[in-house]
Amino acid sequence: MTENKPDISVVVPLKNEEESLQELCEWIQKVMQENQFTYEVILVDDGSTDASWVTIQELGIGNSCIKGLRFNRNYGKSAALHEGFAAADGKVVITMDADLQDSPDEIPELYRMITEDGYDLVSGWKKKRHDPIGKTIPSKFFNGVTRIMSGIPLHDFNCGLKAYRSVVIKNIKVYGEMHRYIPLIAKWNGFSRIGEKEVLHHARKYGRTKFGLERFIFGFLDLLSISFVTRFKRRPMHFFGTLGTLTFVFGAGVTGFMALEKWNNLRLKLPVREIVDQPLFYIALLAVVVGVQLFLAGFLAEMMTITSNKNEDYLVIERSGL
Repeated sequence: MTENKPDISVVVPLKNEEESLQELCEWIQKVMQENQFTYEVILVDDGSTDASWVTIQELGIGNSCIKGLRFNRNYGKSAALHEGFAAADGKVVITMDADLQDSPDEIPELYRMITEDGYDLVSGWKKKRHDPIGKTIPSKFFNGVTRIMSGIPLHDFNCGLKAYRSVVIKNIKVYGEMHRYIPLIAKWNGFSRIGEKEVLHHARKYGRTKFGLERFIFGFLDLLSISFVTRFKRRPMHFFGTLGTLTFVFGAGVTGFMALEKWNNLRLKLPVREIVDQPLFYIALLAVVVGVQLFLAGFLAEMMTITSNKNEDYLVIERSGL
């Protein structure tokens, strides 16, 4: 940590972007100087196979604001952001992509929204995009589903251009491929003041997109994962126990109804069909067994949660007199 923290830390995860790095850094520097911000740029090389790291080293010569981190191989954007956040000293942390599609000219307003409007996080919204239709339509669907499931009214969860209060990025964990869901992670960790800003989106100038269709498939699975883990990691019995109880009650209720029906038919001397000859009985029996297993799974998960519970699960973001 530096003694005098800069106003802004710009964290830029990148892979094979050697052609755009110098132009990006010069653009950022121009914006910072015009607005008299103190700043640092943290370039995180996520296993590039081109000359990106050499370019980063050259940019850092004679410019203490340019800093670099390099992975030994490609670990993904979440890992790059995690390390960039850990290294960031700025009061406000801004993330952007290295391909020049995100505009550094947005930085002053993003900074103002954090420092003056009191937002914990501000996410960019690329309302007008310069992307192929094969990317924009799935993206709209993906964002719509995420908006419904999370309750966060953002239009573009995956926009790389975001701004954070320093306390937010120091107290959330970004892992796997969860960088798309940082607003959700922040909200469920108590940082609920989340804003949005419409930002300019430029067409790609160099290189080619790292986009693939699998991103949306994996993204949806990640959404289900993070929704479950975040909501139930401290109370797994609420999920498994409730589901198990409902399943057990359904199975037991169907079985009881069939037994009562047989008894009534016997009493009235009507034709009787054996319970075990009916397919519905086996469905009910399966429901009873599954219900017991779900309940036990919740019980065991609850015991593990209590045993492994640590103080770092709870965030203390400010202290006074201590």
